[in-house]
Amino acid sequence: MLKTLTTIGFAAAVALPAVAEEQWQTSWYAAPQPGWDAGFALPTNIPLSLQDQTVRETLRLSAGGQRVRVVLSNRYGTEPLVIGEARLARAAAGAAAGASHAITAAPAGVLTFGGQRSVTVPPGQQAVSDALDFSVRPLERLSVSTYFPQRTLPSTFHWGAQQTGFIASGNQTAAQQLPGAETLQGRLFLTAVHVSGGADGGTVVALGDSITDGNGSTPDHDRRWPDYLARLAVARGANASVANAGISGARVLADRMGERAAARFEQDVLAQPGVRSVIVALGINDIGWPASAFAPHDPAMEAEMLIAGYRKLIERAHANKVKVIGATMAPFENALQGTPLSDHYSPAKDAVRRQVNDWIRSSGAFDGVVDFDAVLRDPARPSRLLPAFDSGDHLHPGDAGYEAMAKAAYQVL
Repeated sequence: MLKTLTTIGFAAAVALPAVAEEQWQTSWYAAPQPGWDAGFALPTNIPLSLQDQTVRETLRLSAGGQRVRVVLSNRYGTEPLVIGEARLARAAAGAAAGASHAITAAPAGVLTFGGQRSVTVPPGQQAVSDALDFSVRPLERLSVSTYFPQRTLPSTFHWGAQQTGFIASGNQTAAQQLPGAETLQGRLFLTAVHVSGGADGGTVVALGDSITDGNGSTPDHDRRWPDYLARLAVARGANASVANAGISGARVLADRMGERAAARFEQDVLAQPGVRSVIVALGINDIGWPASAFAPHDPAMEAEMLIAGYRKLIERAHANKVKVIGATMAPFENALQGTPLSDHYSPAKDAVRRQVNDWIRSSGAFDGVVDFDAVLRDPARPSRLLPAFDSGDHLHPGDAGYEAMAKAAYQVL
């Protein structure tokens, strides 16, 4: 049974904000996921375990600030997570392209938890570091290095990070470079970076699937549509945070690659510091997975079922005074063609997509609508992506498509 997420307090040596009035924003986010069994259509691509190893991950902030907190999650763990040491630093220029020298020559800041360098995080919980006086600029790249002294099962991870990470032997959290380190294509335990002390523009959460997670974008260059959205906000002088809660394979109504939307809505949306609005960009996997290699035995999705799922999310957002924006689903004709997953698309499935999109546009249930379908479709054949926006798999946009999506989303916020 999955455990309810809580943040452990001082008795367990995990820090909470020192000043109650301090206004925090989620400047960067990677939604935690549980692992899945080897029989699933896709591999997890993460190591089976860690022991006496350092994991270094690069990330790009959205908003800037004067103080920083880092969140490490054991949301899906069944054993205590022992963190020996963690450090935060500014990423070197090469880190954007996946270079192994992931921090600058400047000393890395040691993260503490209740004043201690190490912390043990119980199953189902997360550790929030003490606030670190560490001035960061909007869109700045940072590096987080975490040392795992004991055998650690990576039960809480993020698949498809679109950013190269590294695993090195021993405690190398303070090392400037990690020569000979193994590469990591996902994220392990690192969940969020919070900032305070900048202009408080609030947090926008992008709750989505692989399209929000950036599949099809250029790796190591931050070209997911929420990344482009953050750039637009900065260019227009806003210090708004954009928290990317996209999970590849995510669905509104069912689990597998991440929990269903209702199950993770509290943690991934409502619990985010400074949250003011959420963009719900989900549904295509609910429609496409049944009768495919992803979910061969699932019954076909009906529009009314998916709409009922959206309504529940809208109710929860409004109950917490959070603005909720609906996103239409992009066309996906011939998605994953030529692969064992080509049954993701069919004309019947596309008819359900169109029906649901019509409801998103016309129902008035959302506080606003961003029409990704209209932005991305080929006018000559509306059931498929415009070739200039297609990453090549006919399901995920490429960089140009993601930039166009961000421009459309910005107009609605």
